[in-house]
Amino acid sequence: MILVFAEQNNGTFKKATFEAINYASKIAESAGTQVCAVVLGEADNLSLLGNYGAHIVIHVSDARLNNLEAKAYSKAISTIATQENAQYIIFSNNNTSKAVAPRVAARLKAGLVVGAISLPNAEGIVKKSVFAGKAFAFVQINSSVKIISLTPNSFGIELLEASAEVVMAQPIDFTGNDFAVKVESLNKVTGIVPLGEAELVVSGGRGLKGPENWGILENLAAELGATLACSRPVADSHWRPHHEHVGQTGGTIRPNLYIAVGISGAIQHLAGVNSSKTIVVINKDAEAPFFKAADYGVLGDAFEIVPRLTEAFKKYKANHA
Repeated sequence: MILVFAEQNNGTFKKATFEAINYASKIAESAGTQVCAVVLGEADNLSLLGNYGAHIVIHVSDARLNNLEAKAYSKAISTIATQENAQYIIFSNNNTSKAVAPRVAARLKAGLVVGAISLPNAEGIVKKSVFAGKAFAFVQINSSVKIISLTPNSFGIELLEASAEVVMAQPIDFTGNDFAVKVESLNKVTGIVPLGEAELVVSGGRGLKGPENWGILENLAAELGATLACSRPVADSHWRPHHEHVGQTGGTIRPNLYIAVGISGAIQHLAGVNSSKTIVVINKDAEAPFFKAADYGVLGDAFEIVPRLTEAFKKYKANHA
């Protein structure tokens, strides 16, 4: 059995969860086995996970699991993995898996690869990026149970016309200590595609000179259907909210298109974005380091180029509606 943790948020599954299930289905296909998705907390329409490759969904319907509790999550997942004799356990590589996957690995004495970008081969060797995306490592997992966390947006999704069988989990022996953390409140960003899941990102830096000029990026992002991001100095100056900060000390993203406007491209910023499939840089400084990492570079004043680019997208959309 290939077990995959299907993370949900208020009953809604993220794109990264669908990627992880589809990834697990490819491993199951090679191994001649099935995919079992584990859902923790209250959620509906679980059979729809079959569209992404799950054969069985085991649901631990416990309201205490609606919010992340690493101890309880790791106990539930490792218990079900043992019951189902799982060969692999798949996570999406995000903040939740960083808290839970190592605990599951310790409980099951399982090898763990964090940030995989390929399927494991017959020997259990998995490819992952290292040194902020500057190189690749090939890691072999020798344990009987193998745990992999998949880098978001590194594996495509294939839709299937299928539904999964939903079963309720056997009682799990939770204790009070498993819920030692009390969540008083949650502040979540709503109404936008989270940066970690975004396929199109428009990002700005100090070259925009101030928060009052961010409108040109907002207009461009709106035309593209992109998510906004920023460099660390911008977030530190409170021009933009910190959840938009990408880089070594912020979020790490892998969009299909990353447009960087007025960002010099310091190594700390590149560490968070250099796995983007296509990078476009707009900067008036011909010596900006970002040009060396860019697939396409536009040398010029962002205040002239970005509005013209936005208008070009508007015309394109109008002509191809």
